Amino acid sequence: MTTHSAIPRSRQADATLSLLWERIRRQGDMPGFTKAINAILASMRGEDEREFSMTQTVLSDPVLTQKVLRLANSGMYSAFGQRVNTVSKAVLVLGTEAIGHLALGLKLIEELAKSTPDTETAHIEMEKAVLAGMVAQQIAASAVSRDPEEAVVCSILHSLGRMMVTFYMPERWAQLRETAGQGREDSAAGSVLGLSLEEIGRATAEHWGLPRNLVAGMRRVAPGERFEGFGHDDWLAALGTMSTDAADALWHDDEAGAARVAALAESFAPMLGVEPDGLMGAIEKARETASSDLTIAPLAKPLEKRARLAAATRKRMAGNKVLMSGVADMRDAGVNATPGQMMSMALETIHKGLSFTRSFAFLRNRKEGKYAARLGLGDDSRAMLPNLVFDDVYEPNVFHAALGSDRVIFIENARDPKFAAKLPAWWKGCLSEARCFVVIPLCAHGQPAGFIYGEWDDSFPSVVLSQTEFSLLNDLRGLVVRTVERRHQTEAVASRV
Repeated sequence: MTTHSAIPRSRQADATLSLLWERIRRQGDMPGFTKAINAILASMRGEDEREFSMTQTVLSDPVLTQKVLRLANSGMYSAFGQRVNTVSKAVLVLGTEAIGHLALGLKLIEELAKSTPDTETAHIEMEKAVLAGMVAQQIAASAVSRDPEEAVVCSILHSLGRMMVTFYMPERWAQLRETAGQGREDSAAGSVLGLSLEEIGRATAEHWGLPRNLVAGMRRVAPGERFEGFGHDDWLAALGTMSTDAADALWHDDEAGAARVAALAESFAPMLGVEPDGLMGAIEKARETASSDLTIAPLAKPLEKRARLAAATRKRMAGNKVLMSGVADMRDAGVNATPGQMMSMALETIHKGLSFTRSFAFLRNRKEGKYAARLGLGDDSRAMLPNLVFDDVYEPNVFHAALGSDRVIFIENARDPKFAAKLPAWWKGCLSEARCFVVIPLCAHGQPAGFIYGEWDDSFPSVVLSQTEFSLLNDLRGLVVRTVERRHQTEAVASRV
């Protein structure tokens, strides 16, 4: 639906907007942005069939589907072998609000058109807009009475004019820069385009038929006390202004930016109804999220990230080769190896292949009703063996869950407070330095016989296992299990003779 603003415009302004609509028509909407905002808002607002609506929204985008399922399977959600395989279940697990925020950020950043004359400039404006959304989300969450999703969308939209010009009219953006200098583009917009960047943003929102309250919240507001008749739209406009300016100040992650953020918190606090300290705390949380989620902001240290990623990829490829050759060695050993030898080979292969800080092989002693670590590799592992013992009677924790489901379980964040109840006392007493870990159950004839455990400490801040690695771990445990089952069969035959 297209609506028209009541404010009369100059011929130059009309010409600018006509050119913009023509380029949108030719190139398509900014990567799915309009549809995304409308669908997500409808999904989050509609009282009836709320979950179903959000499910449909997610399923319409394969990239978003993958992200949502990954989020639902992270941390505690993957712990009990109950993988979340459907988006409907993910919506129940995560809630519509979390998915809505994820969807909006994703639409802006990850669906940036593949080829555009000035992709990097447009990308910078988009990332700044997403950073503004992150700031708004944290502030809205601390001002309990407000809707975080509305605040996020409104703050992202504050930069819509800048995004539209950089994305669809890069030659005009270059003209603005040439006339006024970098960072002062808006001051030249009136003479070059016939209307301000803010007006272009609002005209676009109206052209797209976005909800009235969002369009109303897209104006810039000067900080100060609340004025007479200050309402919800004014609060959204103040938050959008403050979040956009804070995102710009945070972008380079320098001292000047930090001072500007402190000044913004001080000046906008009365209008937003949040104490300056509260605003600073919310902005710091957004900064931390941005440093890991954004891709090209100096704040996110992209060159360091790329270097780390390249090093991690090289290490991962070398590790996969170790796993593959270890599986081949174990196959060659075949019938000649004892269960103990196979377990030892498996432990060494996994420890080297996945670069564990520490790893242990646990065996079950049915007579004593206990699991005990028999082999260990890595820091102080041998000294720890006597303390790594626990009863085989079922308890609702991650180790019994892995053994009961006979599935490899990967815990991405063992320090998540919500996950603490799933960790047994013996693990907390000996292995709590681990940041993430893997449990590889070994079940022979349907009964747990033991498991291999491997962990990474803080020197591995982020670990994600690939499907290739899961597949190799399953091959490896299958070889150990077959050796154990052969031993059982031999013993059973011998006892009958």
